[in-house]
Amino acid sequence: MGPVVYTLRQVNGDYAMLMDEDGGELMVAMALLPPGADEGCRIIWENFEYRLEG
Repeated sequence: MGPVVYTLRQVNGDYAMLMDEDGGELMVAMALLPPGADEGCRIIWENFEYRLEG
């Protein structure tokens, strides 16, 4: 499976709501996301790690 690109839609305390390119939603702990992740950021999940796009 290749990388999955998400947009961070909403931060709710210790959790973030991510949306993939197909409109699917995923809630993850902010602790798993890279430093600097904030609403509107594009995040890539690859090799069991999250990283900011760019």
